[in-house]
Amino acid sequence: MHAWQFDAIGTQWEIETVDTLSGAVRAGVGAIIEAFDATWSRFRDDSVISSLRSQGGTADLTPDAAADAAAMLEVYRDLGRATAGAVSPLIGSALEALGYDSALTLRPGPPRAAPAGWERMLRSDHMSLTLDEPAVIDVGAVGKGRLVDLVSDALAHLPGRVTVDGSGDLRVRGGSARVALEHPYDPSMAIGVVEVTDAALCASAVTRRAWGSGLHHVLDGRTGLPVRTWVATWALAADALHADAAASGLFFAGGPELADRWGADWVRMSSDGRIERSRGLAGELFTEPAR
Repeated sequence: MHAWQFDAIGTQWEIETVDTLSGAVRAGVGAIIEAFDATWSRFRDDSVISSLRSQGGTADLTPDAAADAAAMLEVYRDLGRATAGAVSPLIGSALEALGYDSALTLRPGPPRAAPAGWERMLRSDHMSLTLDEPAVIDVGAVGKGRLVDLVSDALAHLPGRVTVDGSGDLRVRGGSARVALEHPYDPSMAIGVVEVTDAALCASAVTRRAWGSGLHHVLDGRTGLPVRTWVATWALAADALHADAAASGLFFAGGPELADRWGADWVRMSSDGRIERSRGLAGELFTEPAR
């Protein structure tokens, strides 16, 4: 197998294929990532969503971006309803209030809840994205999973197993891969392993992006405060969009039930080391689950 490693959207990627990827294929992958980032990154002043933050309004979308908007907002609706509003695509202002802003100042101020009732404020139409009031869009709960799917789909013509790994969010096509579930407090250890066969595995942990005293990127949109009970989640689904979304939802009440409805298998670890898992998980845990 050949591995291509590169940095994109602020993290490390690895694409593993039977044959070395040509320059043209690599350029195509880069173009997909750049187009997605240019639409959905709140860390870029020139992105589509940044153009809406100060006054709201309507922004034109490319056909690909419109498809992304429709897919991601549909998943966000499911997440928001399942978690009673804890997960929201308008969480950006809450993250910025705690210092996780576009300049990465990491200087926290008072917490700020995400705007309530985001579904009345944010919508995608045929070829546009509309935000009725000023707000900061952040699709971090689902976006990297969607991007992993886009890259994986672009490589579907390649022979053999293709693994697209966006630093913890991965999708496997044309075969299987055994993947370790990294311990959130010790990257050299694993709490288990799972078999990923023509599917996606996504992970999230409060230790991945943490700063200050008890501050991290997984916030409850209703309060603007970091979650405390669950510290790491993993979800296995047919595509990375739903695996990423399920992993995000698992930090909150209602998340496991939504993952089950989607047919996703999952694991989550609490701050005191307890493990919960779905019944059908295709893997092995090295510690006894709580249920």
